[in-house]
Amino acid sequence: MTPAQARYGIGREDAGWQWHQHDSRFDLAKNPNEPNRFGWVVEIDPKDPNSVPVKRTALGRFKHENAELVVDNSGHAVVYLGDDERGEHLYRFVSKGKYNPTDPAANRHLLDEGTLYVARFHEGKDGELSGKGEWIELTHGKHGLTAENGFASQAEILIHARLAATQVGATTMDRPEWVAAHPHEPVVFCTLTNNKHRGVKDGQPVGGPNPRAENHYGQILRWRPAGGQHTASEFDWDLFVLAGNPTVHTDNLYAGSANIHADNMFNSPDGIGFDQGGRLWIQTDGNYSNQGDFAGQGNNQMLCADPGTGEIRRFLTGPVACEITGLAFSPDQKTLFVGVQHPGEDMAGSHFPMGGNSKPRSSVMMITREDGGIIGA
Repeated sequence: MTPAQARYGIGREDAGWQWHQHDSRFDLAKNPNEPNRFGWVVEIDPKDPNSVPVKRTALGRFKHENAELVVDNSGHAVVYLGDDERGEHLYRFVSKGKYNPTDPAANRHLLDEGTLYVARFHEGKDGELSGKGEWIELTHGKHGLTAENGFASQAEILIHARLAATQVGATTMDRPEWVAAHPHEPVVFCTLTNNKHRGVKDGQPVGGPNPRAENHYGQILRWRPAGGQHTASEFDWDLFVLAGNPTVHTDNLYAGSANIHADNMFNSPDGIGFDQGGRLWIQTDGNYSNQGDFAGQGNNQMLCADPGTGEIRRFLTGPVACEITGLAFSPDQKTLFVGVQHPGEDMAGSHFPMGGNSKPRSSVMMITREDGGIIGA
């Protein structure tokens, strides 16, 4: 087993799926490069039924949770990407070309060429949960990304983006999942779901945007690019919220930040997204035992936050043993679609959504207001 395989979770033992017994492509002894086919962002064109999905390899290979695309004031397409693994990294891609609003065909390959970066965070003074940060370029020949260090080409950097991030000294994070950019301001948010290895494993020290050892509550990171430009190399960061449980913990960071209280507490923020009004919607995928550190936190849930004031209110609570994930609004913002994933997980008692004695099923809910108004307004 190579260091690259180990870093991407590939091992000698069968993971339990037994695919290799039925298709030799999954037998790594015969096809050691098969894992390199996976872990890419794939783009589809929903307006062209004859199009085929395209892997955008310039965005790097890792455990993508989402890809948040914004068009910078300069015209460049900027994509923010989290790597959903404990101790992995936060990335940014900047396109070589510029977006052309009058020629959709010219934009179809905008993500094929550009520069991939990884984030390095600097701690604030006196333990403040804020500071400066920078984007480190992941380009062959720069920052030690050379053949002598195991990177023979730009292709190898993209295939092994995790190893490249380590080579340049990127900050290890508490599982970066969804990223969401504000629709009206140059500010970006990322959920850091949890990390039991923080302060325990080598290379994952406590500090900066990851301020708690054995972090089982998670936090939401926020940063503002220098000069309001998403293409800028530097940014200011802070923590919008530290999830926690103030009914169990007091006088320490496990109680959560000041905007967390008994009526809105949660753990493991995962999905996030903005509506057109600039409200931030937060979805959780965490511990629903309601015991110990998680006492009183209930099932997984969806909350709504005001990025300006920091106020957070619970919007809905999911059924037993589910993850709340995925959100989309209708163009008039009067209908909200929300995913309920694996209710009744691990044989927990759930009959969602049909009730009675039915089997629990993953579902998509359509939510509207009784008065027909805008959701969240």
